[in-house]
This record gives sequence, C-alpha cells and structure tokens, in this order.
Amino acid sequence: MDKDFENWNIEKKNIHAVSMNKYYHPRDIWWCALGVNIGFEQDGKDKDFQRPVLIVKGLSRETCLIVPLTTSPQKHKYRKTIGSVTGKTSSAVLSQIKVIDTKRLINKIAVLDQQSFETIRKSIKNLL
Repeated sequence: MDKDFENWNIEKKNIHAVSMNKYYHPRDIWWCALGVNIGFEQDGKDKDFQRPVLIVKGLSRETCLIVPLTTSPQKHKYRKTIGSVTGKTSSAVLSQIKVIDTKRLINKIAVLDQQSFETIRKSIKNLL
C-alpha cells in the first residue's frame, strides 16, 4: 500500500503553524490528525489523515496520552470494543497507545461512559 507522506508533511506543517492546543479531558473521543505513519502504526484516514482517538490521560496542557480507535471487526487481544462512535461499532487499539500534541485534536465527538473507560484503563495497565 502506498502511503502519502508528501501530502501529510504539508498538512503536518499547517497543523503545527496554525492550530492551537485544545482543551480536553480523559474519556473524550476526538477526531485527531494522526497522519501517515511508518509500517503498521495506525494511520489517519482520507485526505485529512484523521482518525478517532480516545483521550486516556492528560500529561500537560500541550500533550495527552491517546488510544486510536478502529471500526475494523478484526478480533485481536489488544483491541477492546468500546461501543458505537459516529454510528459505528468501534474498538480501542491498545497496542497503538501514544502521546500526541493537542494541536492534532480536530473536534470532540463524544465522551466514553465511565465503565467502558475503566475497562480500557485496566487493559492498558495489564499491557505493562
């Protein structure tokens, strides 16, 4: 599969130059400009290189710990179903947890219910 690194580089420069850091909270689900990544790392989709993410923890005003979400029905021990996001059954891809700058956050979609969020947090702790 060809990856569009050139256009992502242009978009990334725009995000860095123009975007402001966003206010967020743990349990929030946001559209996020994850971009084009190396190998099997989770990419953003479409022309805007975006994907929904779950905010796991705030680290500072400028950074937070996120888990990318997927609508793929593929079962895997590092994927936990969280329910419906934007009308589609979604799973958290725990193996792809990462720190992002909050400039990457585009717009808030939803807030995950407390019980599902606790399940995700416990699953992340079990990875360590």
